[in-house]
Amino acid sequence: MIYLDNSATTYPKPKAVTESFEKSMYKYGANAGRGFYDMAVKTTEQIYNTRKKAADFFGCDNPENVIFTYNCTMSLNMAIKGVAKNGGHFIISDLEHNSVLRTVEKLKCEGICDYSIAEISYDDKKNVSNFLKCIRKNTVAVICTGASNVFGIITPYKLIAELAHKNNILFILDAAQIGGVIPINMQKDNIDILCCAGHKGLYGPAGTGVLVINGDIDMKTIVEGGTGSSSVNKLQPDILPDRFESGTPNVQGIIALGCGMDFVNRYSADGIFKHENKLIMYLYNELKKIDGVIVYRNELYNYAPILSFNIDGLHSEETALKLSEYNIAVRAGLHCAPLAHQKMSTVDSGTVRISPSFFTQKKDIDFLIKCVRKIAK
Repeated sequence: MIYLDNSATTYPKPKAVTESFEKSMYKYGANAGRGFYDMAVKTTEQIYNTRKKAADFFGCDNPENVIFTYNCTMSLNMAIKGVAKNGGHFIISDLEHNSVLRTVEKLKCEGICDYSIAEISYDDKKNVSNFLKCIRKNTVAVICTGASNVFGIITPYKLIAELAHKNNILFILDAAQIGGVIPINMQKDNIDILCCAGHKGLYGPAGTGVLVINGDIDMKTIVEGGTGSSSVNKLQPDILPDRFESGTPNVQGIIALGCGMDFVNRYSADGIFKHENKLIMYLYNELKKIDGVIVYRNELYNYAPILSFNIDGLHSEETALKLSEYNIAVRAGLHCAPLAHQKMSTVDSGTVRISPSFFTQKKDIDFLIKCVRKIAK
């Protein structure tokens, strides 16, 4: 199989990740932070090691501010609902995933918070102006994706974060599509809260995600329970990470996630980006030559290594089905991001999305191009 659906989850995983997962089932099989016997202590140490790796990876000063979740969706829900205030207001971009859109929409329907949608354009001055116009006296936070999961458009999130800080507003970054592909430093980039999947660009297993809090931010909990600390207290503890990590953690997943970050560090986010982007640019230039193929890319934007296209006369899901007959795995439809499709006028058809990984080779892209030519005839 030629796997080109890495924006959904990376496959294959590095050998060290899969080996770590299996090994830790035996070596670190205890419940972390819940015992003083040898295996429990060593398991706790392994989780802390991954916590420290994540803090270093994203430029966070304190490893205790790294919260392990089960995916980026959970991280975003915890962040958005955690900072929401009655009568508050959020600003989101017009490229956001449903993990953001549905969360703020629910808060609006419950009468807790309102939200505005700011347009992302290829003009940075206009981008800043678009977000500035949305700011209200009661704006709590700006939430912005690092890159569109559909079209790969990279947002000027650093400029938007700077704008938010100038107006004493929190900035929350959805790093699902850029974590491990584009270097991120929360301190330098003015990011207050970062939400990222572990199973995408960090090459960890499914069921892993991170929520990284930069500094002392007042956040409500959305899950309460056992933490292994302050057990006599009826209320959730205030200390991090305990406050946001209730119940038994995904021990094996978290340890394997650490190995995934080691893999990315070995080759560097820049190096991985260059490899994937070279393949995408080659694909883009070849698809443009095929009659009947529509490629959704405006060269005025900056892009992550993601490319969406369609074939005239075919719904995106039909094209994806035909490609699957050639044993090529791609994603089609709306990609859980209706705002992005509304922006690009592709709601009715959806798009076929191509997203390579470190393991994708030029011969894989050549075969994809050959198959698209056959389907487009």
